[in-house]
Amino acid sequence: MIQRFALKRIQRLGKQFPVVLTFWARQSGKTTLARHFLKGEYFDLEKPSDQQIFLHDIEYALRRFKEPLILDEAQTLPELFPVLRALIDEQRDKKGRYFLLGSVNPVLIKQISESLAGRVGICELTPFLYPELKEKNDGISFEEFWLKGGVPDATLSNDLVEWQTWQENYIRTFVERDIARFRLKMSAIQIRQFMGLLAHYHGNLFNASEISKSFGISYHTVNAYLDLLEGHFLVRRLRPFYVNIKKRLVKSPKFYIRDSGVLHYLLGVSSERMLLESPKRGSSFEGFMIEQIITLEELRHEGARFYFYRTHAGAEINLIVELGPERIGFEFKSAVSLSKNDWRNLKDAIAEGFIQRGIVIYLGERSFDVAENISIIPAKDYLQQKASFIA
Repeated sequence: MIQRFALKRIQRLGKQFPVVLTFWARQSGKTTLARHFLKGEYFDLEKPSDQQIFLHDIEYALRRFKEPLILDEAQTLPELFPVLRALIDEQRDKKGRYFLLGSVNPVLIKQISESLAGRVGICELTPFLYPELKEKNDGISFEEFWLKGGVPDATLSNDLVEWQTWQENYIRTFVERDIARFRLKMSAIQIRQFMGLLAHYHGNLFNASEISKSFGISYHTVNAYLDLLEGHFLVRRLRPFYVNIKKRLVKSPKFYIRDSGVLHYLLGVSSERMLLESPKRGSSFEGFMIEQIITLEELRHEGARFYFYRTHAGAEINLIVELGPERIGFEFKSAVSLSKNDWRNLKDAIAEGFIQRGIVIYLGERSFDVAENISIIPAKDYLQQKASFIA
């Protein structure tokens, strides 16, 4: 059984708040974590036999079971939240009473914010992080993990045919079940086509007008659909970093498909060789590392912020991690050898004073320093180093 790094955060929140909400998109491993690592009686509110226990008299049901209670797919029973608030306020100092799991972020967060503000600690349980898996025990190499992505069933699939079948059904369920409930004007086929189009914009500046022309819909509609996909954790829009220097800076966000496995499936990349030969290899590696690093930093640091930097002249830093007064710049290179041009922008940024350190992440095997406060580190090594502060 693979223990998740987020577990410590969930347990810590349980000592601080009466309710802990753990959420992400479907199939990220929430139920497995709850059943094997959290203490308390478990109920799946999507299962009719469990839901009927609470459906007719929620207060009576909650009072009759010994706490803590674990309530999975909590968003399916919105009447639950005001009752939880009333029970919590009877014993406000009692912590770790209810652990809620949920899949559909836009719906769930709205319900929580209206009913349980100030009473709930929140933790995102993303798909697997690379350091959570051990190559020796789980048989997953770095390259295979990058290809397959981190959604547990996809990551641990026996072969690439099984992986493709799983991805097809995962995306179909997402389109026909989660997205369909919002009654969009596009059909399921059109939504699939829209997602395929978005995959080709991965790692690029987001331009709603350009996408709208490509797909024949208004840019307002594109933004509305992107908000929905972002709320369901399918995509990320990374915000630009602004700094008071005499340069014209890009102000548009960059766009990423969050899970590398979903990205590769949408792009038709179905083997490690195809990935290494793909023209999207560089942007895929960049997005993959950004997701891994952001998740690890969020588990370790409250209030960490994340940006990219780019001037109109083309100077770019792929990721800036802001940890209080310190800012660290990252460049990601999907190569095993580097040149001095690969850290030139980091060196300039340090000289200008808006980052304090620079790190180039690459696919090679050696770590070394190339300038004051600039390090070259292999991708696997860097992720394992960051994880050592959490595990």
